[in-house]
Amino acid sequence: MMRQIKILVAGFLAFALTMSELHGREAALGDSTVVVLLGTGMPRPNPEASGPATAIVVGDRVFLFDAGPGVERQLSAAHLPINGVAALFITHLHSDHTLGYPDLIFTSWVMGRKLPLQAFGPPGLQNMTDHLLAAYAEDIHVRIEGLEHQTPDGFKVNVHEIRSGIVYESLDVRVTALQVPHGNWAVSLAFRVDTPDKSVVISGDTRYNEDLVRFASGADILVHEVYSAARLKPEPRPGGEDWPKYMHEFHTSDTELGALAARIEPKILVLTHIIRMGATDDELAAGVRKGGFNGRVVVGHDLDRIH
Repeated sequence: MMRQIKILVAGFLAFALTMSELHGREAALGDSTVVVLLGTGMPRPNPEASGPATAIVVGDRVFLFDAGPGVERQLSAAHLPINGVAALFITHLHSDHTLGYPDLIFTSWVMGRKLPLQAFGPPGLQNMTDHLLAAYAEDIHVRIEGLEHQTPDGFKVNVHEIRSGIVYESLDVRVTALQVPHGNWAVSLAFRVDTPDKSVVISGDTRYNEDLVRFASGADILVHEVYSAARLKPEPRPGGEDWPKYMHEFHTSDTELGALAARIEPKILVLTHIIRMGATDDELAAGVRKGGFNGRVVVGHDLDRIH
């Protein structure tokens, strides 16, 4: 009798432990996708806003979108891996989005990356990569043949030149690209990342774009570039009279974004690649409200984490 009771108790405890583990896994899954703003700035060097870079962390995998200046240091500051990411996605080849690309290639290698970096981006990314590897040929030679004994293949990059459509699918993560209008660029991309618990859309650099309404439908988080409509005016420099025209062709104002987000209805709207021209966080948020969006707005700052 006592033996039967012990077996029943042991079975109950094992069942309870199994259920506890399952609940723990479900909780971990529910909290597994986090957006980390590594860089929320634009070309102007601002110590408080690094170059464009956004990490989407799914469990222990890091998916990086754009590689602005200082991206490896920002990964370190965010306590994310500095020895390589699961994959890199480049929205377009503007310098402020790619100046951290060689940093990512070579620093992650020096910090222990052993496998080629998987890099996805528009046509031209292969040419850029080839030239970067050629430019650092002496560095590569010394690090492999010298006393550092770096892994011979760790500096390599597998480039995937992409346009619209599903561009990445592995286990439970799918990344879809959409071509968006960004001034004179032939191909500039937005990305949608679907994970088990969230959908995140990253606009890339784009002017107001109706196609994003369909593309971002049902998204939990919309990470979108922005400039202040109220602060826009010609600049006192040669060619500065075309600044408003440039902004309208290349970027999206806070009021335009508010109108767009009101139709998409994300749970959270995150402003990044912020062209402030002196605007405060409150002014930018007010511009979004003026455009018609009444949901949650996060004016992004470097190293913000959005769940």
